[in-house]
Amino acid sequence: MKVAVFNTKSYERTRLDKFNIGEGHELIYFDFSINEGLYKLTSGFNAVCITISDKIDKEIISRLLKQNINLIALRSAGFDNVDLGSFEGNSIKVMRVPSYSPQSIAEHAVALILTLNRKIHKAYNRVRENNFSLDKLMGYTLFGKTVGVVGTGKIGIAFCNIMLGFGCKIIAFDIIKSDALLAKGVEYVPFDKLLRLSDIISIHCPLNVHTRHLFNKKSFNELKNGTMLINTSRGAIIETKEAIIALKTGQLGYLGIDVYENEQSLFFKDLSDLIIQDDIIERLMSFNNVLITPHQAFFTEEALDQIAFTTIKNFTDFENGLPSENEVKNELSAITL
Repeated sequence: MKVAVFNTKSYERTRLDKFNIGEGHELIYFDFSINEGLYKLTSGFNAVCITISDKIDKEIISRLLKQNINLIALRSAGFDNVDLGSFEGNSIKVMRVPSYSPQSIAEHAVALILTLNRKIHKAYNRVRENNFSLDKLMGYTLFGKTVGVVGTGKIGIAFCNIMLGFGCKIIAFDIIKSDALLAKGVEYVPFDKLLRLSDIISIHCPLNVHTRHLFNKKSFNELKNGTMLINTSRGAIIETKEAIIALKTGQLGYLGIDVYENEQSLFFKDLSDLIIQDDIIERLMSFNNVLITPHQAFFTEEALDQIAFTTIKNFTDFENGLPSENEVKNELSAITL
């Protein structure tokens, strides 16, 4: 099968080639997004492979159909960048990588918590300038703190297990309760109660119509004063403009994000020589209690191998007409927490 693979980096190409050995797919790599390069596509491709940064709307789908492309394969678990409502009545299938090293993302969420709390980033920069003062580096012990977890799928469960190891009290919000977490003493509570009781909140739910801007003006007003909020899930779950207001008032004490709702034009690119035109993220970066990483929570050897392996398997299953649990159905867009 001939596949146009968009938005690829060298570390992805190496792994995709490794797992393609013996499968025989013809992978043609592009370092730009499908939105930038669709017009350059020539006929003969059977599929396109994209990242979460590529936007698939009705117009893109129409062009793919004209080029006789029958598969869109995502190298991600999320699929909120694909307009599934436009797929009704056509022959294109969508496949994804539903799970890859949930521990990688959970561990990154914990890294954000520890860095923000113990001011590791500030101490590192100080020491490099021969400043060994402890002034304004005060943190707090995690032991005994209440940690709220929004979404307890595989990543949320992995995160809960780590925080339980710190001796934290875990409360969670999800429409489906994990028996394994319940057995370990995790308490499921309504969302508004989680907001009121948590010292730290970590987001691990998908982005959909129910969770978009779940953290909004109302949510921030219900937080304990000084709450820490961590997001390694999807950027648009947080209404960023309202987060900035909450940071200014002190209602939000710390914010650690690996995702950002307008990240498509920023993340995975070197913009160090340019003037950033996004005033919102520039405002966020001006706060000394905000930590931003560039969508790197997944970025481990184990996760990248799993993404490549599953992506190649999706190509093979599609080519052979095999049913796959990795196929995205339109009804999945109704999933809540």
